[in-house]
Amino acid sequence: MNNSQVINTILIVLGGGLLIYAIAAEGAHAYFKIIGLITIMSGLYRATNFWVETKDDHKEEENKE
Repeated sequence: MNNSQVINTILIVLGGGLLIYAIAAEGAHAYFKIIGLITIMSGLYRATNFWVETKDDHKEEENKE
């Protein structure tokens, strides 16, 4: 697994955890929801950019053979 994939996964899971905490806890501040949403969205943005950059890697490997 690539290092950037690990970072993207950590960002998505961390953001999801913050959102779940903010929804489940009664006294949680609204900033937890905002930070959680921003963290999830940045992780998803990074992940989709990585997928777009590497979507044709398998075709290049087939052409080399």
